[in-house]
Amino acid sequence: MRNLITDVAGLAVGHAHDARLGSGSTAIVFDRPAVAAIDVRGGAPGTRETDLLEPGRLVEHVDAITLSGGSSFGVDAASGVQAWLRERGRGFAVGTARVPIVPGAILFDLTHTGDKDWGRYPPYRELGYAAAAAAGADFALGSVGAGLGATTVNLKGGLGSASAECDGITVGALAAVNAAGSVVVGDGPWFWAAPFERGKEFGGRGFPSPLPTGALEPRSKATARANTTLVVVATDAALTKLQAQRLAVMAQDGLAHAIFPVHTPIDGDIVFAAATGTRPLADPVRGLMRLGAAAMQVVARAIARGVYAATALPGDAGSPDWRARFGT
Repeated sequence: MRNLITDVAGLAVGHAHDARLGSGSTAIVFDRPAVAAIDVRGGAPGTRETDLLEPGRLVEHVDAITLSGGSSFGVDAASGVQAWLRERGRGFAVGTARVPIVPGAILFDLTHTGDKDWGRYPPYRELGYAAAAAAGADFALGSVGAGLGATTVNLKGGLGSASAECDGITVGALAAVNAAGSVVVGDGPWFWAAPFERGKEFGGRGFPSPLPTGALEPRSKATARANTTLVVVATDAALTKLQAQRLAVMAQDGLAHAIFPVHTPIDGDIVFAAATGTRPLADPVRGLMRLGAAAMQVVARAIARGVYAATALPGDAGSPDWRARFGT
């Protein structure tokens, strides 16, 4: 186990980013089409091709999922992933044509740091293509891919991942953390997700007792409409689209356990759930309940790991990284 979403067999993750741009994209590519669903809780989401993820829609499977910085411009990253897949003959068959199905979601990093004066064409389509081409079982965490320009209210945000096993089924999460709120209690170093930590995967600092004064007073970034946490939960369980949607709903609780406040009017918080379908649930009701509880925990851990692994970007003094403030 790598403690990464790629512990779920049948998928790969790749990043592409530009340090000068201060932004990037991340692609989750499935070996074979996967059942997928979505749950949106934030008040300001930005998405592509997510209506088809609702139960009852014609298309049952997706070929990849894309997360990107760049706000609405970053939606183009999914086109790059789609182009990479089409070159390999992937996609939904319509007569002699094939259309790769690549839902995506974006976070806002346009004003944090970096040169966004890209001219006529945003760079995200090419970043998406490069991210798909780089996809593999091992990938970096922190200030990479879609998490490069991410921040939280008091620390640098980033990209994190975690995994677990539940009743012989593997579940993993990938999170790009650009939240309006805080991932740490008060001014840190304790993570809200500390009760779910395994080993010292995000510092091993535990949970403070009692809570610091003011820790339950919600704080958010001064810039509204510039926030979002994007999550992909994947499992090797065999799920219907309706079951995958319930998995996404339960996994949203991981955001609530790891970020305070969360699901605000100025966040675009989204959870995708995907199932590669190689392991049947022993019990379709109790098994899904237990899998959802495990998904909630890996989401919380992935969010904390994203901030723990992040490094501050040049010129962004307002978002120090966790390790610079608190050590290892």
